Amino acid sequence: MSAATITAPDKAPDQQSQVTKKVDTDEGRIGLRANARHIGALVRRNAMQIKQDPESMFDALLMPIIFTLLFVYVFGGAVGGSLGGDRDVYINYVIPGLLAMGGLNIAMSVGTGVNDDFNKGVMDRFRTMPIARSSVLIAKLIVEGGRMLVSSLILLTVAFIIGFDLKTGPLELLAAVGLALVFGASLTWIFMLLGLSMKTPQAVQGVGFLAIMPLQFGSSVFAPTGTMPGWLQTFTDYNPLSNLADAARALLNGEGAVASPTLTTLAWSVGITLVTAPLAVRKFRTKT
Repeated sequence: MSAATITAPDKAPDQQSQVTKKVDTDEGRIGLRANARHIGALVRRNAMQIKQDPESMFDALLMPIIFTLLFVYVFGGAVGGSLGGDRDVYINYVIPGLLAMGGLNIAMSVGTGVNDDFNKGVMDRFRTMPIARSSVLIAKLIVEGGRMLVSSLILLTVAFIIGFDLKTGPLELLAAVGLALVFGASLTWIFMLLGLSMKTPQAVQGVGFLAIMPLQFGSSVFAPTGTMPGWLQTFTDYNPLSNLADAARALLNGEGAVASPTLTTLAWSVGITLVTAPLAVRKFRTKT
């Protein structure tokens, strides 16, 4: 009498892909309250990382000091003279520009951090959890926004120490800082997408520098654009960093139009976010 052989059904060849697929399917059913809770937990996780690695704050703490002292005391006399004054005149010109530029430098470091997390397998663990994919990136955005705020406060503290003269009021000052944070947040999405797209942190940093150098120096951040060649002036006119610097300068110095550069900066910020945020979330979901 022969024994009957029972064959077990074949298991799925790739259980990990099934888990990931299930999480992706469940993501759409995550409620707003649960999503907010997940974001809060991830924000605390990122903040604890900074606490355990204080050196990661060096760029936010030291860069505004270095840039302020460097440009004011190296170029302040020459550029201030071209503005019809001296170094004190240049301080009031360059500080709003540096405030506008601060978010750009902070945002670039986000891309290298995201890339490094993927190389270490941290992001793979997040992608197996029943959380919205966007919550991981939004948590990073919130923490980096905090770093931008710290950097802006340090910049303004140094500026007031060396003689910056606020010619408007505290509300205008808060508006300038807020506008810089909004634009910096939109740039963060660009660099997170870049970090998810490149293979190594070094590649992210290299491409990031190639992108930010023309934006920084081909703008009205450090010097007036009137003496630049015509083709470069055209570039600066469409450079969002110039619009942000001009808006911050009008808010802090009380000179020039406020509405036009402010609205243009907000339009750039919204446009960049609407384009790059969904791409970053999609790349986070599909990156291998």
